[in-house]
Amino acid sequence: MNVTLRRAEPRDVDFLLELMTHEDVDPYMAVIRPRDRDGLLEEIERSQSEPEEYGRFVIEVDGEPAGLMGFQVANKRSRIANLGSLAVHPSFRGKRLADEAARLFQRHLVFELGYHRLQLEIYGFNERAIKHAERAGFIREGVKRKAYWRHGEWVDGVLFGLVREDLEPKP
Repeated sequence: MNVTLRRAEPRDVDFLLELMTHEDVDPYMAVIRPRDRDGLLEEIERSQSEPEEYGRFVIEVDGEPAGLMGFQVANKRSRIANLGSLAVHPSFRGKRLADEAARLFQRHLVFELGYHRLQLEIYGFNERAIKHAERAGFIREGVKRKAYWRHGEWVDGVLFGLVREDLEPKP
């Protein structure tokens, strides 16, 4: 299984639309994430026009689209990026490809784009994503208690971070 990442292109919009609206994906994505063709195309266009500050990347397995990852600058001066939009199509789950894709993404953002810190937040009910973040090397930094109204109740946001030193070889 060859996992690669590439910046999303307009030709990916049908795949991304199907992914973001899939019944096994939609409940776990942030409410603010677009789930329509125009919104997804706007994200793709922004990713292409602001490559250092915003990105939507397609995860591919042996050249076939399998998922999505994204980032945007949180603090330019301190070189901090917020990560999000991680979604793997259900037909590709169970192969730990998100873990491999996350490690590729981390290295791209830190060593190629120059970010020092990567951070993300996961709904507390999304146990699969929390376990993924831990396997991918993110450090759990805290919990925003009852921060979001989702599925008819207040839910926690679990905070994770990773800094450049976490990826550098240990002496």
